[in-house]
Amino acid sequence: MPPDVPVPASWRIALPHSTAAVPIARALIRTALSDIDAPADSDTAELLTAELVANAVEHTLGGEPIELVVELLPTGCQVEVHDRDPAPPGDLSRPQPG
Repeated sequence: MPPDVPVPASWRIALPHSTAAVPIARALIRTALSDIDAPADSDTAELLTAELVANAVEHTLGGEPIELVVELLPTGCQVEVHDRDPAPPGDLSRPQPG
């Protein structure tokens, strides 16, 4: 990114509550990290983001969008994924039946 263009500190995007959200989220993280030339492991960041988004899509009810929040940091980024399902996730230590 050119030095005269400020890097946004953070951004939010609403992703569809579907599996289509996963590749979108991966692409957004890849682009964000390449734009700031971060020394972070972008492959790992993409994978972790994809897993968070996939879990939100799979384990939440309703069709409300999934929110992806990315905070750009000097050495990489912080990623958050939010959903609007008020139910707690349940016991994540055991596989779901079926």
